[in-house]
Amino acid sequence: MLGLSRWADKGGSYRTVQRFFYTVIPWGQLFWSFFRERLLDQQDTYLLAGDECIVTKAGDRTHGLDYFFSSLMQKAVPGLSFFTLALVSTKQRRSYPVQVEQMIRTEAEKAASQAKKQAKKAKKGAPKKKRGRPKGSRNKDKTAVELNPELQRIQKMLQSFLSTTQGALHLTYLLLDGHFGNYPAYCMVRQCQLHLISKMRYDAALCFPYSGPSPKRGPRPRLGTKVDVRNIPAEYLKETKVEDGFETRTYQMQLLHEDFPDPLNVAILLRTNLTTNAWANVILFSSDLELPYDKLVDYYSLRFQIEFNFRDAKQFWGLEDFMNVTQTAVTNAASLALFMVDVSQVLMCEHRQDDPNFSILDLKANYRGYRYVTETIQMLPQKLDDNLVSQLFHKVAALGRIHPVKTLVLSG
Repeated sequence: MLGLSRWADKGGSYRTVQRFFYTVIPWGQLFWSFFRERLLDQQDTYLLAGDECIVTKAGDRTHGLDYFFSSLMQKAVPGLSFFTLALVSTKQRRSYPVQVEQMIRTEAEKAASQAKKQAKKAKKGAPKKKRGRPKGSRNKDKTAVELNPELQRIQKMLQSFLSTTQGALHLTYLLLDGHFGNYPAYCMVRQCQLHLISKMRYDAALCFPYSGPSPKRGPRPRLGTKVDVRNIPAEYLKETKVEDGFETRTYQMQLLHEDFPDPLNVAILLRTNLTTNAWANVILFSSDLELPYDKLVDYYSLRFQIEFNFRDAKQFWGLEDFMNVTQTAVTNAASLALFMVDVSQVLMCEHRQDDPNFSILDLKANYRGYRYVTETIQMLPQKLDDNLVSQLFHKVAALGRIHPVKTLVLSG
């Protein structure tokens, strides 16, 4: 947006703007260079977060148009999918997009998805199978995992970003939502030399390590008693909070899962309504066995900051509104919208020193007002007094603001 305004100031035309969107731009390097020069704080601790953003689209010509599940609408909708990596500041508690890539399913993936749906429908009317393992089946090596195309694309993004930083930023954790709370995602992250922090289903089949006597025949069992979130031993209780009639207990322990060959660092949050005794639980886990429970919970809560990036990009910077259809133009439009999220954060930092509630709407109103005053002054035949010009800038820039502006105090 800033570049387009410069072109307009230099007499740029609509064709100049079009040329920008149809030019291949190295967005990955641009994101990282801007973050390193404007936002990076060497005294801060950064986490890497990843999430998918769905942009609804009509028609049938847009590159990558397909049906994707929208968590907002709770159904599959026609649109585009963009996977975004963002750096989350633990000090500022904000996230900054650093890489964007459009997710496009191949024809083989679409065919496999349709076949899976048909098999699920056929299974409903079929007779139930006998429980237990089929006769003659062999043990499988759970450490040998073949990543699906989705995880392969995300892993390629991760490796590309880590190579771009070239050791300038030390990253330890990758935050992903519950969709990636499985062993293939765990394996994908560990192959990139990062630790995964994610969430499991509330009813995940977690077990304590087996601690009983060794059997007389056969190997020693690996899985012990299944975890009952309502009856976890008190020795694993780390914290209890009571607030507004709700009690929240936080447990931490190393547990096993039948799909994971390695133990997991698990934090279980059990929330109970003290009036009705209704309860619910959340299961968070990490591959880092040394991570304390408070940091595990806090780090995962910071993952939601990337959702605010998507909100700002859609609401203020055109992620939901662009009409481009070709591959390059779609990539540039989506990347520019998320890049403007970083730019706006830098611009707002200056204003938030005096006004902590300064927002993007205030920022846009401020620059729009400055542009109006500048154009008006250029039309006047005589030069105005500097104090009057300062009052005009201050007054007009505050007209469209959401939060009230402080009164301007002029010297002299």
